[in-house]
Amino acid sequence: MDALPFVKMHGLGNDFVVLDARSTPLDLSAEQTRAIANRKLGVGCDQLIIIEPPRNNDAYAFMQIRNADGDEVEACGNATRCIAHLLMTETGQESLIVETVVGLLDCHAVNDGQITVDMGMARLDWQEIPLAQAMGTEQINLEVGPLANPVAVNVGNPHAVFFVEDVETIDLVQFGPQVENHPTFPERTNVEAVHLQQDGSLRMRVWERGVGITQACGTGACAALVAAARRGLTGRKAQVILDGGPLEIEWLENGHIQMTGPIAYSFEGTIDPSLLTDNG
Repeated sequence: MDALPFVKMHGLGNDFVVLDARSTPLDLSAEQTRAIANRKLGVGCDQLIIIEPPRNNDAYAFMQIRNADGDEVEACGNATRCIAHLLMTETGQESLIVETVVGLLDCHAVNDGQITVDMGMARLDWQEIPLAQAMGTEQINLEVGPLANPVAVNVGNPHAVFFVEDVETIDLVQFGPQVENHPTFPERTNVEAVHLQQDGSLRMRVWERGVGITQACGTGACAALVAAARRGLTGRKAQVILDGGPLEIEWLENGHIQMTGPIAYSFEGTIDPSLLTDNG
């Protein structure tokens, strides 16, 4: 294998290694993905993103998403903004469609270099999350330490949103994995701790499925807003403040969720073949 070019990008500190496989197909194993994502021995990232040719003619490109643990996942809002910006820069367009395994995502450039992504429908039925058995999803009977009675939302991937008095006091390192792997969630889940601030914004911290604590999670911010609106804590539009900064989230009347936020480039480079050979 030749040296593999990559771009390192992030959205509010949620960071990605981006590989372009549109010209030459790229089939990385879970172990090779973990090697690239390793922050000590590899490049380091929360998610590895592989850009591939579109499978749907309406899309400009397909985005494959791998978590740092090597598993392929369905959605990543911050990565979608980054990939959309990368492709818009390449084409000179201000809007295009990015394809993922869960559908087509409309992306638009807005003011100050920010990107708006239509993340699709909020899925609220227990089978769509999915949960282990039939139950309402607005208040699940689940308690793990200080985290209790979450709202379940699927934004292309599953989320359990817990409302707490102060997110800064929640030990997500201890309790996040317990919720992620709880039997209630047969495909595991992302975990959000959220509180409503006096100005009407939502303060959120996140434990991402297959990754751990991250600076930001776009789908998690979408899930937090939907959960807050379902509980009557906010309207259908609010700012969500993550460790890495703010995202603007709106739950449209048609059920779709729009997310607006920034992107950033970190650096470019090449991955030495030995990293993938030794771990492939």
